[in-house]
Amino acid sequence: MSSLVVVRHGRTAANARGVLLGHLDVELDAVGRAQAHALEAAVRATSAPIVAVVSSPLIRAVETAETFGLPVTIDERFIEVDYGSFDGMALTDVGAETWQQWRDDPHFRPPGGESLHEVDERVAEACADWASRSGDGCVVIATHVSPIKAAVGWALGAEVAWSCHVDTASISRIDVMGTAARLRSFNETGHLRGVGSVSDRSVSDRSVS
Repeated sequence: MSSLVVVRHGRTAANARGVLLGHLDVELDAVGRAQAHALEAAVRATSAPIVAVVSSPLIRAVETAETFGLPVTIDERFIEVDYGSFDGMALTDVGAETWQQWRDDPHFRPPGGESLHEVDERVAEACADWASRSGDGCVVIATHVSPIKAAVGWALGAEVAWSCHVDTASISRIDVMGTAARLRSFNETGHLRGVGSVSDRSVSDRSVS
């Protein structure tokens, strides 16, 4: 049985401010760096031997992945959803009608951006790919809210983008046997007690991504 340990990056200042953060490339803040180190210790203590560490190309995910002290493989398929012209916009500046379109249609695309359906497709391909390479060990994947939800949807065979919340520096685990995936845990945050803020005011708090 192989294992994918899918982790969200630590907090950034943009997360704390409550803006849409897609392809904007920002570093972790001090809380985020502490969260990343706590996450690394928790994964090492509770997982099979790590055979690979994979990251989105964005620096906040790379910084989180680097805490494992192993070579980091960049996989573009795990990048956050592209919010297009909405990237960096305050959540409150996105109108109610737009939120409703987003919820109703997985093919809805922000101007110049990407749909959640497109995220689901690329992440499903990436998860199957890395599961096939992991043998009996575990692959750690440092990524973002929307790809994590897509990975969970891949494991469950369901669309989950609007029905769950993903905290910063959280851990979700997927076991894979052959072509069968099983969600073993979701949004673990116990390792963050005493580290700093767990939740942020990102788009996931609105259950939209």
